[in-house]
Amino acid sequence: MQMSSSVQSNNIQIPTCNFGQQRHCKSTESSTPLLFRRNVESQRHDSDDDEGNKQKQNASSSYLPPPTLILSTFVAVFGSYVFGTAIGYSSPTQSRIMIDLNLGVSQFSIFGSILTIGAMIGAIVSGTIADYVGRRLAMGFSQLFCILGWLAITSAKDALWLYIGRLLVGCGIGLLSYVVPVYIAEITPKNLRGGFTAVHQLMICCGMSLTYLIGAFVNWRILAVIGIVPCLVQLLSLPFIPDSPRWLAKVGRLKESDSSLQRLRGKNADIYKEANEIRDYTEELQQQTEASIIGLFQLQYLKSLTVGLGLMILQQFGGINGIVFYANSIFISAGFSESIGTIAMVAVKIPMTTLGVFLMDRSGRRPLLLLSAVGTCIGCFLAALSFFLQDIHKWKEVSPILALVGVLVYVGSYSLGMGAIPWVIMSEIFPINVKGSAGSLVTLVNWLCSWIISYAFNFLMTWSSTGTFIGFAVTCGFTILFVAKLVPETKGRTLEEIQASLNSNSTKR
Repeated sequence: MQMSSSVQSNNIQIPTCNFGQQRHCKSTESSTPLLFRRNVESQRHDSDDDEGNKQKQNASSSYLPPPTLILSTFVAVFGSYVFGTAIGYSSPTQSRIMIDLNLGVSQFSIFGSILTIGAMIGAIVSGTIADYVGRRLAMGFSQLFCILGWLAITSAKDALWLYIGRLLVGCGIGLLSYVVPVYIAEITPKNLRGGFTAVHQLMICCGMSLTYLIGAFVNWRILAVIGIVPCLVQLLSLPFIPDSPRWLAKVGRLKESDSSLQRLRGKNADIYKEANEIRDYTEELQQQTEASIIGLFQLQYLKSLTVGLGLMILQQFGGINGIVFYANSIFISAGFSESIGTIAMVAVKIPMTTLGVFLMDRSGRRPLLLLSAVGTCIGCFLAALSFFLQDIHKWKEVSPILALVGVLVYVGSYSLGMGAIPWVIMSEIFPINVKGSAGSLVTLVNWLCSWIISYAFNFLMTWSSTGTFIGFAVTCGFTILFVAKLVPETKGRTLEEIQASLNSNSTKR
């Protein structure tokens, strides 16, 4: 969209300048950060009063997201669904793959954990690819890896091709795990950003849950073929959605950025203020060179990096991937029916994730994180107590039920907050000039921790089931302290406001 020499808002003509001429229209205090200076237009008090009334009306009325915004989010989260199918694939197929291909426990542990090795490779390049070709093309690129990976698994005759396929799928979801939440956060308005970005976790949950259920009834090769379907859906839908207006502004394509933002907000929406804020803040940041991963370890990015990395490490060391990857084994070890346990997990996971999506922009990020961490801590403690009772041969009738309740409390609590919110916050806290390298680092650390847990889980359970879950409970307890002391509330704030408050020097020249 090309801005004209004036913008009409509620029949009031507000003089503006062309985006291409914007640098000549700035005030002389150009070195002052955007968030701490007034727009030239704010000097018109009559227009300020009108704008305030409009904001109040928007807050009080029920806002219906434009169709393009809904479509773009829906297409993006098909990548999240692919993510979920990949994570959920190993649990229902474990026994059949081990029999068909004559694999031992250690070999299947490699199959389960090699997904995260591929994801680490994808994570390393995710920020660079997303910054170079854009968020939309990065999603398409990732789906090519996933399709090739599922095809290799489908046709595997031995462990080698199984590993290659799993590695390729991992590369794809490593890229998706970064680019999907970042894309959604960059296209949504501040009052919807948390809920829309949390749909990423909801679709991961749906992918996992449906893979669990379908895997109980179909052969593992057919399940791999089914995994290709959502990959194709996203790949074929990407040409119909706009790219991120913030990324387009970053690479200097200002007219396309305005056009994209207009499509995402609706053809009759007044985007002038938001477009100005995106452009000005991006220009401020571009005065600095883009930071490499090593360059991130500066004082100005310390808080953002601590919060981003800390949440990802605690999310994974809380044990989620071990529990999800090997849910069936846990229920069998506890003396419970694996089919009932898996169905119960699905019945809890989807509603709790959906609840988290609806609460994200109402209660805020911090309260949900705290509640979620408390619940996961309790769930791990109950599971540990169940295995302890088994070890001492007490309450044999109660211990399987206690294990089931513990796992369900854990999964439900994780789905409410700890699953989605670290990714939401990761997509919000890093400035655009370091988002690629910071996002790659945070995503890499997440997948590295995931690999450690998924590979070690079977061996830890062999060593001591009780000790394993006690360790997870301690980590979840530490998460409560970390969130209470360090994690900021980002609800209802623009990305530019969040980033300026966390990275105090990020907009200073």
